[in-house]
Amino acid sequence: MHCGESIPNLKHAILNFRSHQFIAVYLSDAEEQLKLRFQVELEFVQCLANPNYLNFLAQRGYFKEQNFINYLKYLLYWKEPKYAKYLKYPQCLHMLDLLQYEHFRKELVSAPCAKFIDDQQLLHWQHYHRRRMKLFQEQQEKMQPPPHNKPPPS
Repeated sequence: MHCGESIPNLKHAILNFRSHQFIAVYLSDAEEQLKLRFQVELEFVQCLANPNYLNFLAQRGYFKEQNFINYLKYLLYWKEPKYAKYLKYPQCLHMLDLLQYEHFRKELVSAPCAKFIDDQQLLHWQHYHRRRMKLFQEQQEKMQPPPHNKPPPS
């Protein structure tokens, strides 16, 4: 093998290695971008659970912009179980559903409307907690062994 024959092979090997490095870096950047997008969309969807934030968006005209309305429609994928499992505030999905309706979006401009929704959410959580505790206690009572009425054997 002549020295001249190995140089083109070496150049090819170096170019091949560099292109694989570039692809690996590109894939890692793409993965990072997807992760960041997931986190941003997760955070934004959960912000929709806050009626005061919805009022803020409505008062600044976001709900009148077709691009924003399209984005809200796009975010409906969060209702799929494989995405919904990451939500800490599941009521955001109900708000996302309601935001698909123009009438609801228009009503959110009103601060009393946002206050009413906020109050209803608080009431829901208060009663939800009480009902959960009651169900939990009932379940605990069912799991308790019945008291023995017989005297212990002597």
